[in-house]
Amino acid sequence: MSNPKPVLVENSIPILRVKDLKASVAYYLERLGFKVDWEVPGEMASVSRDRGAVMLCQGAQGHPGTWVWVGVEDAGRLHEEFAARGAKILFAPRNYAWAREFHVEDPDGHVLRFGSESLSDRPLDPWLHVPSV
Repeated sequence: MSNPKPVLVENSIPILRVKDLKASVAYYLERLGFKVDWEVPGEMASVSRDRGAVMLCQGAQGHPGTWVWVGVEDAGRLHEEFAARGAKILFAPRNYAWAREFHVEDPDGHVLRFGSESLSDRPLDPWLHVPSV
């Protein structure tokens, strides 16, 4: 091959193992504002919000307590929305060198780290480690 064009990596979608697909899908829809892209009842579903997607797989593929980073436009506003929806928030937005982020736990102990740009006019917070279940 002469001057091969690199293969484009299009996206990455985590697959999270869940105990009860129906309950997990309901949590992502009701508490986090996601929508169902597709579902095989009792087996697997893809849920998404805007350009971010997560696959949920009942009883297979993956391990409980997985951590997933989700980049968002405004972590503060999203935190307020999730709090109003009754999401299980592990802590409010904190200002780190890499992002302003907060953590949410789903029914299976997966931790979703939602983060946006750091706030340059505020001091940086020390890392707050909250172990998942």
